[in-house]
Amino acid sequence: MHVTSEQRLDDGVLERDFTLGDIPGVLWTPAPSSTSTSATAPAPLILLGHPGGLDRMRPRLAARARHSAAEGFASATIELPGSGARPRSAAAEQARADLRRALEAGEPVSDDIVDRLVLPLVDKAVPEWRAVLDALLSLPGIDGPVGYSGGVISIGVRLAVVEPRISAAVLFAGSYVPRAVFEEARQVTVPLHVLLQWDDEGNDRQAALDLFDAFGSEEKTLNANMGGHTGVPEHAGEAAARFFTRHLKA
Repeated sequence: MHVTSEQRLDDGVLERDFTLGDIPGVLWTPAPSSTSTSATAPAPLILLGHPGGLDRMRPRLAARARHSAAEGFASATIELPGSGARPRSAAAEQARADLRRALEAGEPVSDDIVDRLVLPLVDKAVPEWRAVLDALLSLPGIDGPVGYSGGVISIGVRLAVVEPRISAAVLFAGSYVPRAVFEEARQVTVPLHVLLQWDDEGNDRQAALDLFDAFGSEEKTLNANMGGHTGVPEHAGEAAARFFTRHLKA
């Protein structure tokens, strides 16, 4: 992992841009404690998922990371394959064009479009997340347990199935989910907290409810709120923070 820049934010959080191979990312770590002269305990880690376009998403991700840092968590995010300055996939671009065409025509989005758009992304992104997790956990001051928070929800589902270091997940409903991911959801056993915006214009509400029902976790909570995709109320974020505090700092 190569750190390309770092700065200390006004609340003391250390923000570091990094690359791992051709994967760009950002790491936020809590401010050193000013109340103790003893060594600071390693911080649990939260992986921040997002729908792609790190530059565009960065202000929102940084706000989430700084809130988590105040609770003693480190947070990290990476750019998704095919987003930002990363190379585009012709197949993914065609799937996006087909999706736009279906939406503009008022037609149902077919399983074929969803599979072509989401499954290759999951197949590429999950191994990248796992490689970045290896590098992050080798840094001083960061340790498990590890949580995953955010979208694309299919990436979160796959990570929760294949990555044993993830102990809990906060998943954001609001993206298309392939049928195959519903089957993977039955294998998820970690505690889950799922956020759903009830009036999300780009989300199939019933599909989100069906996915929640499919999760195999014994502990799973659905936090549904009125409003569109970007209207998540502050109390929903606070509930997610309390969820991680219970499961990553017990």
